[in-house]
Amino acid sequence: MKTRSRPSTLSRFLRCRPTTDDEDDDESPPLTTPSTTGSYNSPYNMSPYNLSAASSPFVRSPWIHSTAVVAPFPLDSTTALLGSLVRQDGHVYSLAVSGELLFTGSDSKNIRVWKNLREFGGFKSCSGLVKAIILFNNKVFTGHQDGKIRVWKPDSKSGGYKRVGTLPRFKDFLKSSIRPSSYVEVRRHRNAVWLRHFDAVSCLALNAEQGILYSGSWDRTIKVWRLSDFKCLASLNAHDDAVNAVATAFGNMVISGSADGTVKVWEREERKGRHVADRTLLRSESAVTAIAVAEKDGVVYCGASDGWVRFWVGGRRMEKGGGLRWHSMAVLCLATAGRMVVSGSADRTVRVWRREGLGAQHVRVAALTGHTGPVKCLAVEEDVEVGGELGGRWLVYSGSLDGSVRVWRVSDRPAPAAFGRNWV
Repeated sequence: MKTRSRPSTLSRFLRCRPTTDDEDDDESPPLTTPSTTGSYNSPYNMSPYNLSAASSPFVRSPWIHSTAVVAPFPLDSTTALLGSLVRQDGHVYSLAVSGELLFTGSDSKNIRVWKNLREFGGFKSCSGLVKAIILFNNKVFTGHQDGKIRVWKPDSKSGGYKRVGTLPRFKDFLKSSIRPSSYVEVRRHRNAVWLRHFDAVSCLALNAEQGILYSGSWDRTIKVWRLSDFKCLASLNAHDDAVNAVATAFGNMVISGSADGTVKVWEREERKGRHVADRTLLRSESAVTAIAVAEKDGVVYCGASDGWVRFWVGGRRMEKGGGLRWHSMAVLCLATAGRMVVSGSADRTVRVWRREGLGAQHVRVAALTGHTGPVKCLAVEEDVEVGGELGGRWLVYSGSLDGSVRVWRVSDRPAPAAFGRNWV
């Protein structure tokens, strides 16, 4: 009998694997994650992290504006490793930072809270490893492998955090489940209630001004949630493969990236509140793995499994800007702060760039090494301790599949030796 080859390492930790709700902590009925049949043809299998995959066609891509030399920069006075946070919780999949507090999610189903490089507290979901974390006001929203979004807030009695909700709410799910019109086809010969993700929640994005939360999932949809009452407003059939990244931008726009190799832009109509497809920014043969937006400068970045970071400039116009290459394997995460762009990769490194001029030019600032596994998530905040006349200093948090989080201090001003040879 013919046997199917096993998926690549990158596919296993980024794409899909079956989950169960045997230890589910919610009121809603157990949900079985569908078979991953068909994922073996995912663009992830083209990743350079998969050693058996063919070389990427993006070596000949018109996005490549330069062949800047890839050379490691030694840490200098502007860059320093402040510490490493290690807890025996397995892979670190998600990070979020707010002031002095750092939240980390792992495949142990724990959300750890850190303060001043020390463990400050934590809380646990009984099912579903934590793939995404986002903060809003005093609430923590976590996206899980079991397809649910959980909401937490500080508990004054215990001094920790307590769960105050699950999206979708049980009463909404129950009400919809008794109406035949609420069911949509999610796989051949299988239907599910439209307002619930039936596969892993891979990413979250927030439009704080409009009070809306967006969740992207491996079920290929993006769901729209109203934060005031946790109601699901809409479900977008966004892509032909897993949604890996979603971001809000320029008022009412939403940008999504998928394993199908596309980056799409959606616009929310103010009057009706519905989301319509605006345009497709990118069609490629490599999975899109991350999206970040520098809204003040009007630049949108996307990372892909071919190791490239591509970007668009001009704000809402989103004109093609170019491509950045400093990784030898798949880009797994992106973050922006000020004029700085940070990327993490399956090659176990973190790379830092600075935008120049109108955003179409970038200079390499630092290469951060030390992780022993792929860098899966990033968070950046201003280093308020040094601020003032020094300025341009940031704290970069990098979470890795080696089970650790490293904390770096980075200046967006490169070392003098870096100037003049790294423009892209």
